[in-house]
Amino acid sequence: MNVTVLTKPDCVQCDFTKTHLNKHGIEYDVVDITIDADARQKAIDLGYFSAPVVIVEADGEVAHWSGFKPDRIKALGAESGEQQ
Repeated sequence: MNVTVLTKPDCVQCDFTKTHLNKHGIEYDVVDITIDADARQKAIDLGYFSAPVVIVEADGEVAHWSGFKPDRIKALGAESGEQQ
């Protein structure tokens, strides 16, 4: 599973998202959309205009969402074999 968080500075929801991913032991890459124009365009192409945007690639499928979604993060942790 590959997880990418498209983020920006001073973004509370971005910080919460990264904190919860860490809490659930989910590895992820962070891309700052204020620096990376391609990443910003990818978020827009997916239909999002606010950060964070989380993109999950697993088993040939891609899922994505915008905002802090603790329920989705918890589900990812369960999928990746997190011990609770």
